[in-house]
Amino acid sequence: MLLVFSDDWGRHPSSCQHLVRHLLPRHAVTWVNTIGMRPPTLDWSTVRRAGEKLRSWGSRRNNHGGGGVAENPVVLSPKMWPWFRRGHDRWLNRKLLERQLKPKIEAAEEPVYAVTTIPIVADVMDSLNVARWTYYCVDDFSAWPGLDQQTMEIMEREVIARCDAVVAVSETLVSRVAERGKAASLLPHGVDLSFWSHTGEGGLAIEAIQGLESPLIVFWGVIDTRMNLEWIRRLSSDLTCGTILLVGPVDAPDPTLLSLPRVVHRPSMPLEQLPTLGARADVLIMPYADLAVTRAMQPLKLKEYMATGKPVVASRLPATQQWSDCIDVTATAEEFSAAVRQRLTAGVAASQLAARKRLESESWAQKALAFEAIVMNSPVAAAETKVA
Repeated sequence: MLLVFSDDWGRHPSSCQHLVRHLLPRHAVTWVNTIGMRPPTLDWSTVRRAGEKLRSWGSRRNNHGGGGVAENPVVLSPKMWPWFRRGHDRWLNRKLLERQLKPKIEAAEEPVYAVTTIPIVADVMDSLNVARWTYYCVDDFSAWPGLDQQTMEIMEREVIARCDAVVAVSETLVSRVAERGKAASLLPHGVDLSFWSHTGEGGLAIEAIQGLESPLIVFWGVIDTRMNLEWIRRLSSDLTCGTILLVGPVDAPDPTLLSLPRVVHRPSMPLEQLPTLGARADVLIMPYADLAVTRAMQPLKLKEYMATGKPVVASRLPATQQWSDCIDVTATAEEFSAAVRQRLTAGVAASQLAARKRLESESWAQKALAFEAIVMNSPVAAAETKVA
């Protein structure tokens, strides 16, 4: 059985959810929706999120995510205290998790293999009766905007020290884990090519772009302080027509961003709508600033963008540099704006489309096999882990 600690099942299409969905036909999965790593603040997003958590805690039945077998995964939402900074915060959360998870683990009829994408499980790793712990390292939480970075850094070090294996999604994170005394297996994100090539009707996506001036320059994802305001500002001022459409949740970006000329925001869309949005975009953009957190990350949208067959213009980061033959990688605001405007005119280059053929070896199904080998400590793990 797999015991997975991560983001809420079905709330966002995270890499861990992509991997686990491919493992459902072969493994029973218990997915643990945790409280998250962001300390509560007095704002509407926190109130809304707290309401979601309280409703999940008040439910008397497990939610089931669907998949390869009935009631798989089983989704648990254990009650937790939303702070971790002080010693008694961590003690309370350890007691809460142990009381709610130990009976589930003890009732398992097979060995339990635990996976966590978040450091906040550090205090239960020694007390839960699991056969093996794997830390799936997806971001540098010590640099992530809005988190209690110092606390997350402390807890991540403890997770790395206690786990049996580490899987990291980027070379930067592999090096970061090595600095903490552990070897990590590299497993970059995958992509579902058939999903991104099937646009369907996409009614919500079509509705979101109605009335917007074309051409459409599109970004989807979290809109926060990782966005390079100056790059968007330069593109906005250089355009003579068209719309820069930012789609996704807003998490305290520079307030100037959404007031720039030609910049339009739309709220998050279901994953199923994004292929339609991509098909109707003229250029897809990824204008992240060069920060510690962006140098470590492996954005899911990078391969998703490429799979749409549309032009892609991105900032120069470790994750994008290795795909520079498939997309336009830019280093300055001037380069970014010029590349976007060129692609609006010329479209995607034939050489870039040809280079994107290597996405065919980047499927989530292949990544899941490598992930499974590491988590289960299979002897084939070493041969499968470096899936670039």
